[in-house]
Amino acid sequence: MPANWAGNIVFHAARLRTPATVDELRETVAASGSLRVLGSGHSFNTIADTTGDQVSVAALPACVDIDPAARTATVSGGLRFASFTGALHRAGLALHNLGSLPHISLAGAFATGTHGSGAGNGSLATAVRAVELVTADGALRTFERGDEDFPGTVVALGSLGVVTRATLDLVPAFDVRQWVYEGLPHAVLAERFDEILTSAYSVSVFTRWQGDAADQVWLKQRVGDPGPGADGAAPPVWHGARLAEAPRHPVPGVDPVHCTVQGGDAGPWHERLPHFRAEFTPSKGDELQSEYFVSREDGPAAFEALRAVADRIAPVLLVSEIRTVAATDLWLDPAHGRDSVAFHFTWVQDIDAVTPVLDAMEEALAPFAARPHWGKVFRTGGDRLRELYPRYEDFRALAGRLDPAGTFRNDYTRRLFDEGPAV
Repeated sequence: MPANWAGNIVFHAARLRTPATVDELRETVAASGSLRVLGSGHSFNTIADTTGDQVSVAALPACVDIDPAARTATVSGGLRFASFTGALHRAGLALHNLGSLPHISLAGAFATGTHGSGAGNGSLATAVRAVELVTADGALRTFERGDEDFPGTVVALGSLGVVTRATLDLVPAFDVRQWVYEGLPHAVLAERFDEILTSAYSVSVFTRWQGDAADQVWLKQRVGDPGPGADGAAPPVWHGARLAEAPRHPVPGVDPVHCTVQGGDAGPWHERLPHFRAEFTPSKGDELQSEYFVSREDGPAAFEALRAVADRIAPVLLVSEIRTVAATDLWLDPAHGRDSVAFHFTWVQDIDAVTPVLDAMEEALAPFAARPHWGKVFRTGGDRLRELYPRYEDFRALAGRLDPAGTFRNDYTRRLFDEGPAV
């Protein structure tokens, strides 16, 4: 049976549909009583699973329609970021941010609230100004920013329809320098948490929650912006951390050949903002991932709360990453309504060992109203999500109107929008 990228989820779909045209997709959706969309398969839970039809839009005609005057691009939902960001750059334009991996699909990324880093940068979904999707009745509908329901249609978990295209807001193309520092003392991070995480255009702190220091800090600085290393000369010591003498992988000891260029060599935004190069597969995939979002003002306290359970985290962890995400108005975006800090965890692929750690972490983060990433493993159920998302009921109502028969519902969405744990 087909599986997701990590291999921890084996899909149960009766059929995998790969329509070659939008009309064929519309017919497929209208004829199906149960259907879920498969993107690049980079989710770590059952969000894309179904016992009905699974559909991929990867075979639909590719569209990258760039409007330089409007600074927009209309892009096929099934395209992976690496397949169109170069074209944007050649047109003198850019997305405001990118995730760690350029290998993921556009629609799958924004449907789950996937993000990069940067205190001024919203999730990838915030670039979407219009979304075109095939709804359960086979109709082709477009929702645009300004429409009453638009904020519920972007981060939508595949629950409203099959995304065919999205129109994206763009910014002028820019270059980035990337620097890596090692050995940031945890005490310094705790004391200067917000200062450190907002010190560059994009900042990632990597730690294994062991010892007295974070392993690495990756600074991605726009050329011309103020900040460490933006002018091409990074200080050798920064907040007690040392400038790396050679390229590094986020997991200490792993060959950095798959990673984007470091050491302050300026390059295009799409070749520096991701952590990994488009031309390489970043890892063999035998891992699990989780992520939790808290408000930025609660970041230092949440960091200390996680340090208190570090002895539970470290034995089943490969690496953890701490980033910032700007607030959005999208109903189901984990950064909805609040500037956020995201605590990401890459685990060994042993769900039985990881599950009790998730329980301990969620208990530790409960005072901070932590929201889980929709595409990763977590335990939070629908009863708690109702409390965490002010527009939760609005989204349920929207899904009820667009998909009254529940064509796009599966066990995952039933757990989240009813009640119960969601692993």
